[in-house]
Amino acid sequence: AGDVPEERRCTVERTDGSVSPALFLQRFAFSRPVILRGVTDNSAFQALCTRQKLLAAFGERLVRLSTANTYSYRKVDVPFQEYVEQLLKPQDPAALGSDTLYFFGDNNFTEWGSLFQHYVPPPFRIPGTSGAYSFGIAGGCQAGCRDVGSSGLAQHTFPPVGSGSGVPFHWHGPGYSEVIFGRKRWFLYPPDKTPHFHPNETTLAWLQHTYPKLPPAERPLECTIRPGEVLYFPDRWWHATLNLDTSVFISTFLG
Repeated sequence: AGDVPEERRCTVERTDGSVSPALFLQRFAFSRPVILRGVTDNSAFQALCTRQKLLAAFGERLVRLSTANTYSYRKVDVPFQEYVEQLLKPQDPAALGSDTLYFFGDNNFTEWGSLFQHYVPPPFRIPGTSGAYSFGIAGGCQAGCRDVGSSGLAQHTFPPVGSGSGVPFHWHGPGYSEVIFGRKRWFLYPPDKTPHFHPNETTLAWLQHTYPKLPPAERPLECTIRPGEVLYFPDRWWHATLNLDTSVFISTFLG
């Protein structure tokens, strides 16, 4: 499929740690997504998320994989080491979402609690909600990618294994997503603007086949987030993701 590029222009607003909780609630919490920079320091958490350390701590434990289909809930349980060594592979653009397995969301909080306790979530709270973590690892750039050092990956972490895994368009409650290693490209639509997509089509296939035909007014908000950046998305916003590098990431769902 070749390397998947970043967007030509990021259309999601970025802000830094100087934004106050009151301003966050007023400008973003209920109205539009935003990329927050400098609001968390997860260097300690990142150090625990290398390939070597995760395999040592969790390699023999079962993880639950989900199909990359908007309305499918098929789950497959495999040892974490098997997922890392055998299933982190290139995304076939012709593959259906129901045939694409993805590790994200179904984490055992008892077994993974020793890792999650080191994560520092974004400081902004929405009244009446509490956060639940979802941890994931997914394949990214074209096999044989050269330099991924800028994204924080090194040889002893997760090597680039394939182009463009991700989840297709869906929506749920509000939340944050932080990239620990790698780069993740996001596509977002407001609740009143349902995107054109097939629920069993991968995000990579959608980007290749549907996205180029969209008139400018029908294109999503989009941006690529990198380590140290946190994307916030409001309630019921449609979103799809595409991993440009082999990515380690964690979301905080607010419910």
